[in-house]
Order: sequence, then C-alpha cells, then structure tokens
Amino acid sequence: MTPPAAPPEVDFTLYLVTDRHQTRSRSLATVVEEALAAGVQAVQLREKDLNSRDLYELAYELRKLTTRYGARLLINDRLDIAQAVEADGVHLGGNSLPIYRARQILGRRMLIGVSCHNQVNAITAQEKGADFITFGPVYFTPSKAQYGAPVGLDKLQNLAQIVRIPVFAIGGITPATARAAIDAGASGIALISAILAAESPGSEARSLLSLLPVPAPHTAAHV
Repeated sequence: MTPPAAPPEVDFTLYLVTDRHQTRSRSLATVVEEALAAGVQAVQLREKDLNSRDLYELAYELRKLTTRYGARLLINDRLDIAQAVEADGVHLGGNSLPIYRARQILGRRMLIGVSCHNQVNAITAQEKGADFITFGPVYFTPSKAQYGAPVGLDKLQNLAQIVRIPVFAIGGITPATARAAIDAGASGIALISAILAAESPGSEARSLLSLLPVPAPHTAAHV
C-alpha cells in the first residue's frame, strides 16, 4: 500500500498577498517576480474581482514564477483554480468553503491557510485542520478596516502562546512594525502594500526578510 503523502511544511516567514490595484500601474507578475528574486518564499493570489478565466491565467503565470524561484503559491478561496495550476495550497476566509470540507477535497498534499480575527476563529481553524493562520489586523490598515479595530500586539502574543500552528501577523505590517510582531510570538508576517506598492519591491522585500527568522529551505515540488 502506498503511504499517504506527507503534508507540506509551512517553510516561509514572509507571506506576500497580492492586490494588482496596488502595484503603481506595474504588472502584478513583474512586481511579484521582483519580490521572489529578493527571497520571498510564499505568495497568496488574492484577486477576488477577476472572473474564473482571468484568475486562472494569472494563477498559471504566478505558478510558473513561484516554481522558478522555488516558492509556495496559494490561491485565495478557489480550490478549483488551485488544483488546476497545481498550487501549493489555498487560503480561506470567513465566507469560504468550510475548512474540513476543503481538507476532504484537497487531502494532505496542499496547505490550508485561514484568515482569523479573534482567538475563537483561530482555535477553531486549528481544530478543523488549518496548517497556519493569518491574524489581524494587528495595526490599522485601510484594506482590513472592514474587520474592525486592530487586535494589537497583546492579543497576537496571547494567541501565539495558545495555538500550535504558525501564526502570521497581518494588517499594517511594515519594516517599522515587523520585528515587534515577531517578538510578540508571530511565526511570520503577511502583507500586501508594503511590498506591492513600494518603489522598489525587491529592496522592500529584502528589508523585511532581514527582520525575520530564516525559514527552512524546501525543494519545489513542481517542474
């Protein structure tokens, strides 16, 4: 009998979330490649306003880039797109398919990340089979204003002491705030504009990575 596939590792500390509207009119692929070349090891494709065909085409392009740089690619919400481009996982939110059902569909061969905004969300995500969570907004940021007031570093620290899976701080994370999030117990950081909207995405990525723990390297599973 063939043994079950080993679950993938959360072997990154900087999780770049996409928003092609924040790239200063540059193509998303160009900006993402600069970040990957600078050492970013995980990208979440999050373009909710695209139709299925356009999202697939963009996912396919980013799959080629992340493969070239040995990085992870996760797709927001869309399990079908993730499977179609052989991504490394999916990222789920509060209105997504239930975690347990996503795990039934994807098995253990893909990562499942989950967006959480309070301790109950986070513990539930862990119990239902998430591999890691993003927690926030830690600081105020316009893109996360709909989720309420910032949770702050104290709640981040409390949560990091409770859950066993990696916690990525999100919301207002910049080079000026990243180190404080790590010191509070976060396993890594997740962000959008700090890199995508930067004049030099590669330089900004290198600056952020210099503040973070060094992740264990992994070998890309796709060729």
